[in-house]
Amino acid sequence: MITQRPKRACGRLKTPCSTRSDSGNKKPPCAPDHRAPSLPRFPPVLSRSGLASTYTTTMPLPSRSLPDLSWPDQPDARAERLQQALSPAAWQWLQRVIAEAEAHRLPLYLVGGFVRDLLLGRPTHDFDLVVEGDAIALTRALAARYGGRVTAHHRFGTAQWHLDNPTPPMPELTHLDFVSARSETYARPGALPTVTAGTIADDLRRRDFTINALAIRLNRAYFGELRDDFGGLNDLQQGQVRALHPASYTDDPTRILRAVRYEQRYAFRIAAPDLRHIALAKTGLRALSGERLRHELDLILEEEHAPDMLARLEALGILTEIHHALLWDKALRPAFVCLQENAAAAGADIPDLRGLPRRRALGYLLWLGRQTEDALRSLASRLDFPASLREALLALTALWRDLPALAPARPSLLTARFDLVPPLALYALALQLRSLPASSSTSPLLAAAIERYLTLWRHIKPRTTGSTLKGLGIPPGPVYQAILWRLRAAWLDGEISRPAEEKALLRALLRASQRSGESTDEPATLP
Repeated sequence: MITQRPKRACGRLKTPCSTRSDSGNKKPPCAPDHRAPSLPRFPPVLSRSGLASTYTTTMPLPSRSLPDLSWPDQPDARAERLQQALSPAAWQWLQRVIAEAEAHRLPLYLVGGFVRDLLLGRPTHDFDLVVEGDAIALTRALAARYGGRVTAHHRFGTAQWHLDNPTPPMPELTHLDFVSARSETYARPGALPTVTAGTIADDLRRRDFTINALAIRLNRAYFGELRDDFGGLNDLQQGQVRALHPASYTDDPTRILRAVRYEQRYAFRIAAPDLRHIALAKTGLRALSGERLRHELDLILEEEHAPDMLARLEALGILTEIHHALLWDKALRPAFVCLQENAAAAGADIPDLRGLPRRRALGYLLWLGRQTEDALRSLASRLDFPASLREALLALTALWRDLPALAPARPSLLTARFDLVPPLALYALALQLRSLPASSSTSPLLAAAIERYLTLWRHIKPRTTGSTLKGLGIPPGPVYQAILWRLRAAWLDGEISRPAEEKALLRALLRASQRSGESTDEPATLP
């Protein structure tokens, strides 16, 4: 169940504005896990056909006030629905793909997320094309004809066609995904599947949920035909997330996190039998690699309703199966609401964490930034965090400890402390401080100080540089850092406000340095 999000949980953060898009690009398959799991097992099932058809029998559910999700019978009406869902450029590129598939006599389907969101009337760029045949060969033929680059994954029979400077331009899609229809079997729970070539029926049978096991045929003679082998259309209408068979969550425990993500994204509900299977299969999460688990958490943190998803995972006892310190605190919700409200206002000049999309990084910083240092180091190891995220979290949790002593500090002292923390982590801290109850008297002051640092203080530097000091005949050494910091602090604290005042202060510092014996050479005259 989705908890209603509070409105205007925080004020706008005063930072330069920029709009950053969240990447939804799929990654190549992760490395397989090598740790032997100890899991509750369902009876081994190597062929899912009979089991899936039995398990996915339509179950009556209370009616929902959803739009009519029917699919047109007439080919022209189907083509119109598809064309309306795509930009003119995407439609033109799709026609090229269809023509190439026809030339090679390959059955071609749109499958999965695109079909699901098309039926729900939601915008989507999740463009998965399934080929009954060699998808890699088809992708390379397209690249040979129209240009671009192909990334092939032979083990899974998949390929990405990267459209470099396409004509016509298609900014909403940087690449197209092609998949050879296949069947999958699992040697053990949690392992990556063993893949063999198959039909579209096999390919739909390997999918995670009925709402993702929908396909639209694209070949001219069958254009727009909807294939729904497992009642996915009915589950969309009823607002239900349902796996294709009982062993689905044991085969791949990451589907547990995906089920919650879809449930909360669409305000659906996980089917009651699935909740029972999840309860039995959740211990399988312990045996998965950190990379696979973190990938699923990455996707959650990039969602609008990430707090609802994390709260649901907490309620189902999923998070602690991943790591004992991975918890959700409802007090964090307002900070995530602040993030949503300020999605377009994260400063353009605030650098991202290396290798991480901004929205995802901010999600981790908000969620985990108040953990203890020991817990963070353990979490970072379990989830295989990149170094940039690990170091940012450690810097942030240390700053949380220091906050009580910082409230009355001068700008120079605040700047010295904030300089030790990545700016994006400071932005996350400001979001949290803005979301704290009004009774927390120091929070608005500290949030304002962080915003001042991000927009102004961190950019304030003295005109004097190391080269200036060297030109004055001062030998390099620790005295450089001391003098330059003293000049910067004077600017920050309002002690000086003009270049001439900086020169006067520099003369005084140099005289003091000579008297203390830090420099034995007579400095040159300041200009």
